[in-house]
Amino acid sequence: MSIKKDVIITIRGLQSFEEAENENIELVTSGRFYEKNGIYYVSYKESELTGLGNTTTTVKVEKDKVTVIRFGDLETHMIFEEGQKHISYYDMGFGSLTVGVSTRSIDKSFGETGGHMKIDYAMEINNAVAGESALCMDIREAAN
Repeated sequence: MSIKKDVIITIRGLQSFEEAENENIELVTSGRFYEKNGIYYVSYKESELTGLGNTTTTVKVEKDKVTVIRFGDLETHMIFEEGQKHISYYDMGFGSLTVGVSTRSIDKSFGETGGHMKIDYAMEINNAVAGESALCMDIREAAN
């Protein structure tokens, strides 16, 4: 079975840094949700508010991992896999950083009408601890 739908996506992020105030973000945007061969995909254009206006993000949700792929002004390919650390590059157009992501937990539930996921992870930037983070995403069918 193949699913393709217009959706409303709510993204919430929390970042905690040792010597700084916690940072909370919330973004609500429209996008596409589809399923192919048992893998769910969520795709959306980033907002000018995030500073990533010319960037498209695709989230690939597989059984054991979640991959976030961004193309445009910012390019990255981040892999979240419970109990694993993955290194990726964050290309911001004027330079790149190495980003290490150590995923503690992934809680996800997806079906024909959308889904929900929460990822808890620690992040390193250029091999230095950058803090603790949580990413929550809710996907629901857009009203026709």
